[in-house]
Amino acid sequence: MRYKSSLIVLALAFATAIAAPPLETKPDDPFFAKFEPVKAPATGPLLLKFGDRLAICGDSITQQQMYSRIMETYLTVCVPQFGVTVRQYGWSGETAQGFLRRMSNDCLRFSPTIATTCYGMNDHRYRPYEDAIGQTYVENTTAIVREFKQAGARVVLGSPGCVGKMPSWVKTASGTVEDLNLSLCKLRNLDIEIAAKERVAFADVFWPIFTAGFEARHKYAPDYAIAGKDGVHPGWAGHLVMAYAYLKAMGLDGNLGAFTVDLASGKAATTAGHKVVSCKPGEITLASSRYPFCAAGGDPAKDDNIRSAMTLIPFNQSLNRLMLVGKNTRAKSYKVTWGEETRTYSAEQLAHGVNLAADFAVNPFSDAFKKVDDAVKAKQAYEQKQIQRIFHDLLNGKYKKAEEISDLEIKELFAVRDAAGKLDREAIIKATEARRAPLAAAIKTAFVPVTHTIKIAAE
Repeated sequence: MRYKSSLIVLALAFATAIAAPPLETKPDDPFFAKFEPVKAPATGPLLLKFGDRLAICGDSITQQQMYSRIMETYLTVCVPQFGVTVRQYGWSGETAQGFLRRMSNDCLRFSPTIATTCYGMNDHRYRPYEDAIGQTYVENTTAIVREFKQAGARVVLGSPGCVGKMPSWVKTASGTVEDLNLSLCKLRNLDIEIAAKERVAFADVFWPIFTAGFEARHKYAPDYAIAGKDGVHPGWAGHLVMAYAYLKAMGLDGNLGAFTVDLASGKAATTAGHKVVSCKPGEITLASSRYPFCAAGGDPAKDDNIRSAMTLIPFNQSLNRLMLVGKNTRAKSYKVTWGEETRTYSAEQLAHGVNLAADFAVNPFSDAFKKVDDAVKAKQAYEQKQIQRIFHDLLNGKYKKAEEISDLEIKELFAVRDAAGKLDREAIIKATEARRAPLAAAIKTAFVPVTHTIKIAAE
């Protein structure tokens, strides 16, 4: 009898082990003891298709227009071969349920072919996890995914991020910071289940930003706030981690180009997106229609710095590789000058290949990159105004008379009426698209080939 009981216990233990999903590897620190992050699915094949129209959807974190801006600029200059266009739909305070209510009017009307979502921060209600919270979140998130799929759009389902401290503006917040993060981790795990069930891609925002924040507080400073100074809205470091999660989930491989130079003959070869203009021993000039992702320097210990995040996650290694390879090396080391900066590499490093994008914070692409990024910033700012102040405030009757309106564009649109004297909804929407069009065109105009020279000198 005792033998049979032992077999039953072993069988139950085995069944439980099989049923429990594998977990992410956790840092060996008591800080992570209570967290059980389910292992995120491996990145699938390339999700992007030529001519994709990307909708970036989320709450106030998305409305910050930071990770969305990183994504749009990256897609424009680093992988221009896909011709992706982008719209940003962030809305402060929004939950998954809130977006579900407006997605047809605000988002689906523009026929996105691919969409990213980032909800959960407000859905978790800034309180310890409850099954009712999880159930509501699953129902609304699943409905969003299905609406997108029914409209013919592929989906990258993003998890919520993390909190760094109790938000002061949420009067109903309860529990501890750890309680809130445990709740957000639970919603992340539910997102993984939804993504698997609905067969869509998953972008892990929570775990990378949570662990990167922990590392940064030990590596740089105890007050490093990757989740933002207010505990919820990240600075540039946190937003780069978020953009990284979505771009990786799209299946991008990060191969932006390679320049191979024969240091003996001076001959050179390049990959797609780059052309050799001239070459001679010690110098190669190229024309490039693909850029690296450029982030200026600054203090890497600061949480409002993109390059700081690059020291915490493998952004450059995974998504930002513009490689220089030197063949037939004869000296022990070489000085490489690219633009105004110079770096020294061993012969072995050059033969293996060095990542120019990672090593040269300021480079010949920096100015051109900034022009594109500035154009993206301007367009996304208008998109927020278009959706929130015009589609909703104006068209839903916030203004009763023109004198109440200070914005000249909105005041003009207030006068666009139909035969019955009511606001002409479709005419107003069409007019806003006419205002947005030159902003979108300015991005394409700003993105021009860059001619640059690399000098390689033996030491």
